[in-house]
Amino acid sequence: MSAVPHPLHAAMTDAVSNAVFPGGVLLVDVAREIVFFDAYGSAAADPVAEPMTPDTVFDLASLTKPLVTAALTLSLVAERRLSLDDRVATHLPGWAEGAKARVTLRHLLTHTAGLPAWRPLYQDLEPALVATPEGKRHIVTTVVQEPLLSEPGAESRYSDLGFILLGAVAEQSGSHPLDELAHQRLLTPLGLSSVGYLPVQDPKQREWSTGRRVAATERCPWRGRVLRGEVHDENAYAMGGVAGHAGLFGDALGVRGLVRAWREATLGRSALWPADLTTQFLTRQSDLGQGGWTLGWTVPTPPSTSGRFFSQRAYGHLGFTGTSVWVDPDRDLTVILLTNRVHPTRDNQSIAAFRPAIHDAVYRWLFDGSAR
Repeated sequence: MSAVPHPLHAAMTDAVSNAVFPGGVLLVDVAREIVFFDAYGSAAADPVAEPMTPDTVFDLASLTKPLVTAALTLSLVAERRLSLDDRVATHLPGWAEGAKARVTLRHLLTHTAGLPAWRPLYQDLEPALVATPEGKRHIVTTVVQEPLLSEPGAESRYSDLGFILLGAVAEQSGSHPLDELAHQRLLTPLGLSSVGYLPVQDPKQREWSTGRRVAATERCPWRGRVLRGEVHDENAYAMGGVAGHAGLFGDALGVRGLVRAWREATLGRSALWPADLTTQFLTRQSDLGQGGWTLGWTVPTPPSTSGRFFSQRAYGHLGFTGTSVWVDPDRDLTVILLTNRVHPTRDNQSIAAFRPAIHDAVYRWLFDGSAR
């Protein structure tokens, strides 16, 4: 009689077999204990197949937003260098007129500033400015000039542009680029060496990426090559690989370290941030937009990528490249799913159905699907 396969192993193996993604890593943490951690499929399939391993580094895409930009904002607010109710115009004078004058950092964190979701900003740069400091400044200036589509606080519209601005505010307030701030305020204090930005022009970061297995992403039409160790997001690449909305790379254990920092702080077990302020950042902002966000994280809003069982106090985030994090504080449960679903093309959308299914499978395995 053959043994019954582990349900999470079976789900991940089936996902690879059914081309949901070429490869992935799944890590499940309960109360600071890793209870499941394994790798599946291929880190790269084009041009040569290479196996996925648990320490494979991924382009984390929009996980950059909560793990770096919101975390740095939390740090700067804790030091009173920033306030959640600061007007953006205080830090970016181009926002001093009309409805923009009423937009606060809280609006940017909750995607309720009224900004568009995305613009192909990289297309407007002269080739010589791509991935240069001048190009980054040009993109930030362009976003500052972008008209609002709705009144501040009126509705939620997930926006890369808002986090580009939030990154610029953090850099100004923290007096350093985001990658340096991340090391000073997050990565070094937490002892994390397998996560960080990969600036396009920085040879030290290139050495960091070549010394590790990095999952491939798309065969990029704009850059004409399979991307590996350079940020997939075109706007972030044009900004030099260091931006508020994207650009972070890391493996599952590095992501776990950044995610656990939030949980430990809320429990009063961290010197990084005060418990009350961290809890405020993780609380649903129900009076803004449709209340679908905390200060930097999304919350379960059916149909949720977290599935059917995560509590209403849960928080998480997705990354376009196929990454995600979901945390349920009611169970002290963290689920980290890192995949290269955009390899070799972003047209593969199968992960949309897989995400809630894998979270339901985790919950059933751990808790037998029982109610909280």
